[in-house]
Amino acid sequence: MINSKILKFASFTKNVGLKNSYTHKSFVKNSLCGDFIKAEFIADKTKIKSMRYETESCILCEASASLFSKRVQNAKISDLTIEIKNMIKEFKKNKKYKFPKKLKEFSELLNQKNLSRLNCVILPMDAFLKAFKVK
Repeated sequence: MINSKILKFASFTKNVGLKNSYTHKSFVKNSLCGDFIKAEFIADKTKIKSMRYETESCILCEASASLFSKRVQNAKISDLTIEIKNMIKEFKKNKKYKFPKKLKEFSELLNQKNLSRLNCVILPMDAFLKAFKVK
């Protein structure tokens, strides 16, 4: 379940720690296991400039938050919103989902072995969607 790639993702901590400097923020808790994430985003009207976060969570959520915080930098908000919503919807439907290039590394976290931990992996994405008020 946990492999060296997941540990490597989780060990990237450059974006860990809130700075109380943001244009958007959110707090999301996984009601199934108690994991939570606090996220701060700096964005203009179209692009995300940065993401900072703090979690109390499992290694999968930590790895996902770390990876996501790297991938959102300079991403268009509208494109990222569509990619995330499609990824989550399609993965729930089709477990052999082909990830878009920008989110390809998430295939290490979202796979058959970790299927029961889907909510842990998508928690940082839920924080993004909540911060930007996307339904």
